[in-house]
Amino acid sequence: MKVSGDWLRSAATQSVLAMLSDAGYHALCVGGCVRNALLAAPVADVDIATDALPETVTNLAEKAGFRAVPTGIEHGTVTIVAEGTGFEVTTFRHDVETFGRHARVAFSADLAQDAARRDFTMNALYAQADGTVIDPIGGLEDIAARRVRFVGTPEDRIQEDYLRILRFFRFHAQYGDPDQGLDADALAACALHSAMLETLSRERIGAEMRKLLAAKDPAPAVAAMQACGVLGHILPGADGRALPVLVHLEAGAAGGWLRRLAVLGGEEVPDGLRLSRNELRDFSHIRDGLSSLATPAELGYRLKEVLATDIVLARAALMGMPPPDAWQDAIATGAHARFPLRPADLMPALQGPALGSALKRAEAHWIASGFTADRETLKDLCAG
Repeated sequence: MKVSGDWLRSAATQSVLAMLSDAGYHALCVGGCVRNALLAAPVADVDIATDALPETVTNLAEKAGFRAVPTGIEHGTVTIVAEGTGFEVTTFRHDVETFGRHARVAFSADLAQDAARRDFTMNALYAQADGTVIDPIGGLEDIAARRVRFVGTPEDRIQEDYLRILRFFRFHAQYGDPDQGLDADALAACALHSAMLETLSRERIGAEMRKLLAAKDPAPAVAAMQACGVLGHILPGADGRALPVLVHLEAGAAGGWLRRLAVLGGEEVPDGLRLSRNELRDFSHIRDGLSSLATPAELGYRLKEVLATDIVLARAALMGMPPPDAWQDAIATGAHARFPLRPADLMPALQGPALGSALKRAEAHWIASGFTADRETLKDLCAG
């Protein structure tokens, strides 16, 4: 079995691999780049595993004219910058003692030990410079079946880092076979330790949930999260029943993970996810829009296309019915409409609160007219 791709053929990747192998050390691409190449998914970053110690990696990089940055030296990781590209080069290691997210590690020359400490079998795959895949623990079979399976005992891997509970569901949403279902032993371990998710930082939880809800179809994974009690610890009161309806209605429509979060319901503000200021603003608009009577056209006018699309689709999913006819055209019409009346058009006859009230009344009339009422008509309305 071999992998290939621009990420592997690039001069930068090959030069870092050669830097290590020419000095007599193992140099293997590992993890996400190998997994994604096998799944025909985009490769973003290339991580490299080696039996060379971090100090040796640093010295070899400097001799080769590369920049070495000790980004995780206590865990054996040195970032090598070659031709403008960063590569995390990590020494083979095995856990001596774990503390939730953190661990005390020992460096190793044994590839099998390095593979045994990884989270999922599909992440414990290595590739040589020519693309030959090395599979110490059966990850290729799981990749072929699109099966997300913990390395070793699920409970052991989860207790090393409780965020792996969310990563399990996220990886299933991104890479798993939805018709196959989720690994039963892993689900049992996730349920057993689900309460420990509340000990994790909101930033880490939020980052995983963003990725999970942005998957092509997160509905089966979210349903499994709800069934085993995980969802309730992340989003108290959330319910995933409308999510598969939303995914069906989306059909590639623009928008993102926030509308999927909105249809899950639960707390008014999902404090457990640490939303950014802009995300919180957009989420509030979507939540408010779910209970408003604004038409698609008005939503397009007030919130523009993306948020209006989020609201219309989320409303339809929660009601279990298709969106209104021609809703996309209506949103586009509203998004491009420009209210023709300005405060100066009504001054000095109207001032202060009276001016604001008149403008609001005129705007409502203009929206109800399908954005066709002209400036003079609206001035007459305010004068009357």
